[in-house]
Amino acid sequence: MLLDVGSLAVMGVTLGAMLGTAAKLLAVPVNPIEEELQALLPGSQCGQCGFVGCSQYAAALAKGGTPITLCAPGGKGTIEALAKRLGVSADTDGHEEKGPEVAFINEDLCIGCLRCIGECGSDAIVGAPKQLHTVISDACHACGKCFKICPTEAIVMKPIAPTIAGWHWSKPGDTHATH
Repeated sequence: MLLDVGSLAVMGVTLGAMLGTAAKLLAVPVNPIEEELQALLPGSQCGQCGFVGCSQYAAALAKGGTPITLCAPGGKGTIEALAKRLGVSADTDGHEEKGPEVAFINEDLCIGCLRCIGECGSDAIVGAPKQLHTVISDACHACGKCFKICPTEAIVMKPIAPTIAGWHWSKPGDTHATH
């Protein structure tokens, strides 16, 4: 029995050492600028920027040629942070700053087609075929994909009402703060 345990321990240590060595030798170099840009993005992975997720958007920004104004959930603050990090100027004149939103399904119009469930990247919509659907507002990151695909226009994007936890007093001269 000790021979069995000993041989398994030796195999485990040997394979672990081989995996550790392989990880170091086969490591893919990561651009540190990509990591910094990804840390500045909200990480909602919503795809509103036209890329699959925040990591691909950060990689495109690091390569250059991609507009820094594509991240809708990040808003003006993210645009300014990206511009500062990349050393470019940010034109936010045409940028519409929206407050936090959440998808809402009007149950009178919902036909249970499942298109919205297929589009939702955060699994915030629950329902069954030919049944009413609903949105779990805590899971919704307001990407608007479900809103765009709904054939009956049962989904609307509603602003989230401020709560004690999320309400901020605007500073003097600050016209963009949410109340």
